[in-house]
Amino acid sequence: MNRLVPKTIIAIDTEEIATPYSCKVCFNLSKMTKMSRNLTSFKHLVLVAFIGFQTRSCEGISPGEDSGTSSPRVPEFNGTLYAVCDMRPSPTLPELQPQIYGHVLFKQNSPKGALMAMLSLHGFPYIDNQSRAIHIHEYGDLTDGCTSCGGHYNPLKVDHPNHPGDFGNFESHLRRIRQMQSVPATLFGSQSVLGRAVVIHEKEDDMGLGGDEGSLLHGNAGRRLACCTIAITSSKHWDKAGAPGWEEVRSSP
Repeated sequence: MNRLVPKTIIAIDTEEIATPYSCKVCFNLSKMTKMSRNLTSFKHLVLVAFIGFQTRSCEGISPGEDSGTSSPRVPEFNGTLYAVCDMRPSPTLPELQPQIYGHVLFKQNSPKGALMAMLSLHGFPYIDNQSRAIHIHEYGDLTDGCTSCGGHYNPLKVDHPNHPGDFGNFESHLRRIRQMQSVPATLFGSQSVLGRAVVIHEKEDDMGLGGDEGSLLHGNAGRRLACCTIAITSSKHWDKAGAPGWEEVRSSP
């Protein structure tokens, strides 16, 4: 005949035992040992194994260490920085405007080194007599197309065309712009252009010579045709694009 063993309810007095790693072991071991005497041998073994598991599971856990909540480590860059900007047409464009795609790549060897940019853009009209301005704008926010990129990035509060990232004017050839040039901006420090936007405009930049307020703000370059957010990346895009065929120039005035 099977012997009925009455169920034993264990009331655990949760006294916190602090460990060097701030692991909370909520067992009063002395009371647990005393209560275990009332249990069968099998239950005693299970209880001891459970306590041992709880204690061992806390070993070696450092403060703040958690598989799901640990803070990401931000690398420090003392050498070359690279960035990429994946160009897309503005979704708010009216019909018959060019649908421009491509990318702008950036490379800077040091905080005091020149920032180089590779522009590889396509989608311009076949017959295109219009020189177009390209600028860096304040925000990399594309939630409302290119209109949410803000104005020209101008941390020093100077007149156009002396803003960091005033690329200048470009002419397309066979529907493309494919050029390399230095840009008066930086990927390093408090004035970094990382996270900001590159914007292609409808018209030519008057380079601040238009004689009105708009000329000193944005060069009267017209609507925003395409834009992208400048994001930090590895060297792979630059290395892949660095094949012969690039035209290294200064933008046209």
